[in-house]
Amino acid sequence: MIRLLRSLRGAALAAALALPGCGDLPQPFRGNPGGMAGTLAAPPAYRLAVPPPAEALLGGAEARGFAEALAAALLAAEVPASVTEPLPLDWRLSVRAELRGAAVVPRYVLSDPEGREQGAAAGAPIPARDWSKAGPEVLRRAARDAAPRIADLLLRAEAARKSTDPSALAAAGPPRIFVPPVRGAPGDGNQALTARLREALAAQGMIVQEVTEGARFAVTGQVDVVTLPGGRTQRVEILWTVSRRDGEDLGRVLQLNEVPMGVLDRFWGDIAFAAATEAAGGVRTVVANAGGFPGEPGATETPARAGRGLALPRERDALPPPRADTAEAAAPAAAP
Repeated sequence: MIRLLRSLRGAALAAALALPGCGDLPQPFRGNPGGMAGTLAAPPAYRLAVPPPAEALLGGAEARGFAEALAAALLAAEVPASVTEPLPLDWRLSVRAELRGAAVVPRYVLSDPEGREQGAAAGAPIPARDWSKAGPEVLRRAARDAAPRIADLLLRAEAARKSTDPSALAAAGPPRIFVPPVRGAPGDGNQALTARLREALAAQGMIVQEVTEGARFAVTGQVDVVTLPGGRTQRVEILWTVSRRDGEDLGRVLQLNEVPMGVLDRFWGDIAFAAATEAAGGVRTVVANAGGFPGEPGATETPARAGRGLALPRERDALPPPRADTAEAAAPAAAP
């Protein structure tokens, strides 16, 4: 009897191994995984930034630990979350806590990239004695309780957004890029660089937006002016950072040059035009390499590295001729 059972098992195993080679077996899902498969496979169109909460009745280290526990619990719930300060297109989770009798009640507030509140939920009460110690297990337990509540807020907000703007996530057509105001420049540099970059990106075939809604990409500008030894010249650094709606830091375009002391203290004029025009080409390369122009050959979803030197107009005698291209592209920083 035992010998017969072993024989039957061996025959069944041989038959199972032979099945993949049979060409006439029905394969109803091959090439057609089902009507919902494409939707289920689509990555979320947002990333949720979870900075350490400053109003959660926690110390600095405990606040950081709670943010990390929340991000881990949200990731387990298939919500793309990261302990970081928000990028321009990130959603944001703010956490506050208030004392109610002998318990602490956390409150979770969801905001969209524009900073508009999209919903709030209260967590389960936690004994104040436990919260005051804020041990890792207490924080993890609170995070596990919060994750489904926050995920529900996101689902509701996303459904409401799609119902009012069904084209917000459409990938067809020119890429939409959000360009917030440049920061850090002296004189009128912030306003001038922002306006000229928006014009230059539009000329590159992108739809430039002053709001985040519907934008697939964003580019931020940060200017640093450093006085060099001797006090007669200044080094100008303009860093353009390109990111995607899912929070991916795609690439950075860095421009460098030296100018006489004080030249940029009032009006940027042609300098802003030249810098923005040069930067727009690098930004377009970053966007194209990230698949922003799907009709173009060679577009891939890989981080881009592109940049041009800060070109200063030659016709202004007060300025030195532009240096040779000081191109530098910083590799995307790893998400925490």
